[in-house]
Amino acid sequence: MSALKKVIADALAQRGYDTLTPVQEAVSDPDLTGRDLLVSAQTGSGKTLGFGLAIAPTLLGDDEVFSPASAPLALVIAPTRELALQVRRELEWVYAGAGAVLASCVGGMDMRDERRALGRGAHIVVATPGRLRDHIMRGSMDMTALRAVVLDEADEMLDLGFREDLEFILGSAPETRQTLLFSATVPAAIAKLAKNFQNDAVRVATKAEESQHADIEYRAMSVAARDSDNAIINVLRYFEAPNAIVFCNTRAMVGRLTTRLSNRGFSVVALSGELSQSERTHALQAMRDGRARVCVATDVAARGIDLPNLDLVVHAELPSNHETLLHRSGRTGRAGRKGVSALIVPPVARKKAQRLLGWAKLSATWGPAPSAEEVMAQDEARMLDDPDWQTPVSEAEAVGVATLLERFSAEQIAAAYLRQLRNRHSAPEELSEPEEKPGPREPFGPSTWFSLPGGHGAGAEPRRLLPMICKAGGITRDDVGAIRIQGNASYIEVRQSAVDGFVKSLGAGLQVEDGALTRLDTPPAIAGRSGPGPRKDGKPPRKGAKPSRSFDAAPQSAADKARYAPAADTAAAPQPVEAPKPRYNPDRSYDSEAPKPRKPYQGDKKVERWQDASTKPHKPRAKPERVDPTRDGAVSPAEPKRASGSKPYGKGPKPTGGKPAFNKSGGKPTGKPGGKPAFGKPGGKPGGKPGGKPGGKPSGKPAGGTPVGKPSSKKNRARAAAAAVKPGGTAPPRRNKP
Repeated sequence: MSALKKVIADALAQRGYDTLTPVQEAVSDPDLTGRDLLVSAQTGSGKTLGFGLAIAPTLLGDDEVFSPASAPLALVIAPTRELALQVRRELEWVYAGAGAVLASCVGGMDMRDERRALGRGAHIVVATPGRLRDHIMRGSMDMTALRAVVLDEADEMLDLGFREDLEFILGSAPETRQTLLFSATVPAAIAKLAKNFQNDAVRVATKAEESQHADIEYRAMSVAARDSDNAIINVLRYFEAPNAIVFCNTRAMVGRLTTRLSNRGFSVVALSGELSQSERTHALQAMRDGRARVCVATDVAARGIDLPNLDLVVHAELPSNHETLLHRSGRTGRAGRKGVSALIVPPVARKKAQRLLGWAKLSATWGPAPSAEEVMAQDEARMLDDPDWQTPVSEAEAVGVATLLERFSAEQIAAAYLRQLRNRHSAPEELSEPEEKPGPREPFGPSTWFSLPGGHGAGAEPRRLLPMICKAGGITRDDVGAIRIQGNASYIEVRQSAVDGFVKSLGAGLQVEDGALTRLDTPPAIAGRSGPGPRKDGKPPRKGAKPSRSFDAAPQSAADKARYAPAADTAAAPQPVEAPKPRYNPDRSYDSEAPKPRKPYQGDKKVERWQDASTKPHKPRAKPERVDPTRDGAVSPAEPKRASGSKPYGKGPKPTGGKPAFNKSGGKPTGKPGGKPAFGKPGGKPGGKPGGKPGGKPSGKPAGGTPVGKPSSKKNRARAAAAAVKPGGTAPPRRNKP
């Protein structure tokens, strides 16, 4: 550290850095000052501080502090927003004594604020590729004064599809710049990028690469397929790490597992690409503050995220490649701390886990996940190792201790302490035995058959008979062989070694829920997959009927084949074909033996009675009579029925000039034959609108018109009818308004 500038050395000393990591020592070599570097080192080796130390001589030169900020002097590019903001926080304390001004340009933030910050001036800019390219194209990012460009996690940026953005950015920077590429691995794409955009780069590889993640303990835990979530809970409870990350492959898995852990009492946060920038920032800050202990995340958190006291990484789902496995696990075991990386491996993923570990050149300890008993034992061990047992009783605690000793015995105090300790933690889960890869089925061996009344007709099924037989007979499913379901009976095969206990548990009557079992001296006639059972109507099985389901996949027996095989002569004999009967033809003559002629064929559609006009009786509708109010005993024909939805005639006496006058409010008609129109104001000009000006639209029609106004009440209709009938005549017929 003697070759470092004084302000940088003071910042390291203030942070408690006594020694540097191998990669930090390598890039701080005075012989590499100003040179382009291609640095590869494992995750957690301090690469962020390393490139901060490497570019310090280029940025400061012979000075100890920066001049006033104007155009940026250094540019650091990171693949994700979280990593970019983390790099900015790291460089802020490194260059705090030098008076450096830092700015960030990352997606998800307000671009106007970033533009104003760049306009005020900055010495170091930390950015993501996409947002930085936008600023360059808009002219808000001045690249002319750049002295150093750093690409952090360069391999990840290429994997995320930022190749074109990186080439555009590096092509826009001055050619005299210092270019540093930091990456955990150096694939061919990184080597090609370094060749195109670096000048005589120096390859820096630390010795730590020879043993990947020496401070991380890898554990591959074989679990049953249905116990993956329960195994994660037990792993978190067993280690009780201050901070832990559970990695998933999809956002849906993150949401489901976050809900499950939250319901079990864990302080958990989620981190995935679907969250907004503020939500992701708050999640990481909750982990740093201690408000959350578990983070369920996708691979968005697998690169560069540095959380304090992160001692456990759980792979709920295996990654797709070994590089992602290394980056995930590299979140723990950082800066000399020890960590654990646990892989949850169901039976179907065992081969994949072995391949990933082999490609990554890692050795893992294989075994089952922690059981509930192991979790409880670990809790007790942590409790006994607590330093509070060795701390003397203080004066403030003496009164409370004396009260407890007076009221309770030592056993009661210890039991209460254990109960309260366990209530503060989630209870562990019971796990099944890990399933191995199924091999060839072993022969069942000697056995005895039992029959049970009821087969297909009674709805018998192996999935219902198996638990019933095991529960009633006190045996396990391994003691039951084949289960055959026939038409009227079911057959169960029991291992010979378990028959005596089975019969003893059932009693002399061999009684079970569905009836009484019968012990067979010889195997049943149908010893394999049965043929189609008899039909309920007693007829033989349908042609092409599938065999009935059974408990195992044994082939059909010879007896079944002989029973249901069609006879040779029957199959070969031609079946007589009945000639179709001719349909009735009225033009064709039939002999005496022919059936009686049927009705003419009218197609497939059924003929309803109402469609046959010849057979439908005609019932004339009787019209009601109404009394003419103008004559005694005079009867006039009833009015025709008004069509649905039509308006009746208007009310009031028939005016000589057209329609009867009436108001809209439904009141009494005010118009008289030859009188003033109803809608005009008193003294107004005839034909005006209600309250309107002269010249309005006339409300009546020429003489002889038909009233079409809307009636307002029954009383008005009666008056209109009476007024419309002249002495000695009849009421004019009504017409509906068109």
